[in-house]
Amino acid sequence: MTTATQGLVGTAHPRVEGRDKVTGAARYAGEIPFAELAHGWLVLSTVARGRVRALETGPVLALPGVLAVLHHGNAPRVETDYTGLLGGRPDPSAALFQSDRVAHRGWPVALVVAETSEQAREAAESLVVHYEQEPHDVDFSAGRASEAYALDSHVPAVAEKGDLEAALAASAVVVDAEYTTPEEHHNPMEPHAATARWEGGRLEVVDSNQGTNWVAGELASLFSLDPASVRVRSEHVGGGFGSKGLRAHQVAAVMAATVLQRPVRVVMTRRQMFSLAGYRSPTAQRVRLGADPDGRLRALEHRALNPTSAVHDFVEPSAAAGRSMYAADAHHTASQIVRLDVPTPTWMRAPGEAPGSFALESALDELAERLGIDPIELRVRNEPEVGPVSGLPFGSRNLVACFREGARRFGWDGRDPRPGLRREGRWLLGTGTAAASFPTTAMPSTAAVTAEADGTFTVGVNAADIGTGARTALTLVAADALEVPADRIRVRLGDSDLGPAIIAGGSMGTRSWSWAVTAAAGELRRSLAPGADIPPEGITARSNTAEAVAALAQKERHAFGAQFAEVAVDPATGEVRVRRMLGVFAAGRIVNPLTARNQLVGGMIWGLSMALHEEAVRDRASGGLYGADLAGYHVAAHADIGDIEADWVDDPDPDDPVGIKGIGEVGIVGAAAAVANAVWHATGVRHRHLPIRPDRVLMAGGDA
Repeated sequence: MTTATQGLVGTAHPRVEGRDKVTGAARYAGEIPFAELAHGWLVLSTVARGRVRALETGPVLALPGVLAVLHHGNAPRVETDYTGLLGGRPDPSAALFQSDRVAHRGWPVALVVAETSEQAREAAESLVVHYEQEPHDVDFSAGRASEAYALDSHVPAVAEKGDLEAALAASAVVVDAEYTTPEEHHNPMEPHAATARWEGGRLEVVDSNQGTNWVAGELASLFSLDPASVRVRSEHVGGGFGSKGLRAHQVAAVMAATVLQRPVRVVMTRRQMFSLAGYRSPTAQRVRLGADPDGRLRALEHRALNPTSAVHDFVEPSAAAGRSMYAADAHHTASQIVRLDVPTPTWMRAPGEAPGSFALESALDELAERLGIDPIELRVRNEPEVGPVSGLPFGSRNLVACFREGARRFGWDGRDPRPGLRREGRWLLGTGTAAASFPTTAMPSTAAVTAEADGTFTVGVNAADIGTGARTALTLVAADALEVPADRIRVRLGDSDLGPAIIAGGSMGTRSWSWAVTAAAGELRRSLAPGADIPPEGITARSNTAEAVAALAQKERHAFGAQFAEVAVDPATGEVRVRRMLGVFAAGRIVNPLTARNQLVGGMIWGLSMALHEEAVRDRASGGLYGADLAGYHVAAHADIGDIEADWVDDPDPDDPVGIKGIGEVGIVGAAAAVANAVWHATGVRHRHLPIRPDRVLMAGGDA
């Protein structure tokens, strides 16, 4: 090794692939050329429940360029009796065309394949499908609780400690309130796209996903293939947010490529994504808090309900958010589901914590109001010494430091807690705050680091850079581990042939991959003799962190944060403007401040959008969504965003080789509650139902 440098981790560094992305040199899944490429177009059901009685395929097959129409009568059979990478059974909506049943509006009923995308679309839109329609039920509300059941997944659905009713009865002040959040959708900038082909007896899929091992393993199981015979590549991904796992388009592409024995590409339209890419389910939540006059919590109950599809269970673990936040003698939380004729929900950025924090942190604000205690001080008084439910020690917990620093920078001191007093012309002004947390961990991953003959190093790790800057972060981590400049590091990722690695999700990607890269780099340094020549093929060291990360289970590990918002509300029009937001986070060692701040600010903007704009509304009559596109589904636009700032306190994880925790999701947590609490401070009206639309502001004579 030659001249070394140290300390790149923690310094701002532009994305190593940034130039390629802004010049168009970085190609996404739907852009990569293939010889003899055919195009598939999905046909989705127009009824919400029933059976496909017949398809008029003859006229479609006669159209120019049409090669095939796949449906339940002729599609390849697949295997669905297996457990996937993430521990559950596959969603039947991804196991395409296996029966004539229709489980929801937008269910895939056929795939039309043609020579060009335009021909496939025209043919798909002309396919006549006859249905035997059945009555459907898409009506979700808190009143469905009697039908609900618990699902034990990776997050336990129910957790109980202490005598809840006794603690509530002994409390001087009790808050008992219901909160709701609507159906929300991911809609990453890049639509879901996949191309499948068979090459030398091996299936290759070029895809846009959050984990190539994940998708490769699912496809191997579905199609009963040797896992070694499946390769999935996903070099550049234009956003995922939890939606880009195994979906209908990949399975459809593989089916068509198998039948036609040529490459086939399937790309979802924006409208199809509203049916096929998953979404955050609506929630109905009840929070009961009981406290002594000094604000110490005696009881904390959080119950959450969300709908799932009639064919697959998915729970939004909203109630789990409070299990790590506040100490209480009695601590009861439960997340339950009810089956409806709707598409299956899925993970969406900060699953559980995003909607759960809105309810819990709004209820804390209501309790602070009732007690006459500053909202920050109330949270400080209920800081736990160990996990409130688990009893485990925290790896590190710097939430109070976030609130103290945030309050100083935001100008919280001297805030008059009384609502509806600050006015600026026609605007009522208010400020609000909320806590943020998201669990962090590392999962087993592998990596390979090769010393090349030209003095550079190649890092191979099956990470997924979904826009987070993972490729750049891993470059900096590897450079520090090898003590070389960053320009001597080349990172390869997004290829299942690189070996097992955890997905990009759960705020654990960069931490898990960095651990594996650091271990492989350390092994390589130990194997290189000083001044030794490197052979043309290079020298490679490999790592597997399965044993090392197992020790993390002995502690509770979370990223924390404090969210602050100032709003202006026009009581005459109902308009709410967020003038400024500040988030201060304790999220481990920050690898790259440039991309980290981008992630945190992006999460806060999403929280603002959640508070004021986002709401997918389902039509009871048809079972579908009103305005299933980005014209009908409102998100925060540039003009909606004021001054937003994110920063962090020093918070390295002592048990991680780099000190990383994870920042992908904590930025959205608590942001909606901070905005809602600020709206209450501005107007004196408590909004318990998101989004806080102008009509809700206008119509709210009391609590909304």
